[in-house]
Amino acid sequence: MQVILLERVAKLGQMGDVVDVKSGYARNFLLPQGKALTASEANKANFEAQKAQLEARNLETRKEAEALGEKLDGQQFIVIRQASDGGNLYGSVTTRDVADVATAGGFSVDRKQVVIPTPIKELGLHGIDITLHPEVLVQIELNVARSQEEAELQASGKSIQELAAEAEAEAEFEIAELFDDIGSAAEDDDLAPASEEADEDSTES
Repeated sequence: MQVILLERVAKLGQMGDVVDVKSGYARNFLLPQGKALTASEANKANFEAQKAQLEARNLETRKEAEALGEKLDGQQFIVIRQASDGGNLYGSVTTRDVADVATAGGFSVDRKQVVIPTPIKELGLHGIDITLHPEVLVQIELNVARSQEEAELQASGKSIQELAAEAEAEAEFEIAELFDDIGSAAEDDDLAPASEEADEDSTES
């Protein structure tokens, strides 16, 4: 099926290009989203008549997207989620979650602009692409943690695995110290009777 692109579409072409696409892709995505028109002679004529207006509108929206992108690019947002000790989330972080946290941070982002290639199902730092405009792509960082404190530690460069290992090592050290204290107390108890007997012997002599 041939369509006329009304804007740049990744891996397809630029505005005004006539391209061949699968019928399902055109009917389910390109046409309803207003990204393309069927390549009929009437639509080709209409496009040529409106081309200047479409290009002007595209330029305006691109400038707006670039202005937002300069502020948004590289930003980090924290998402608090419940997870296992191994760092696996109970559920996953969705495009809506990303859009909501970015919007709450003062940036107008729609979930349709969020690109998550594979579901986020683990704690940690995740790079997320945001398509603000067909020609403007920025990346943000999502800090998925179980608490604000954990998020701050992750932001400093520590992974959940490292944090778990540190907690385990600390627990083992505390247990070892506890056993050392118990051992020392037992040794003191063993020595006490011997010294008392020695005192008794010296008294008798």
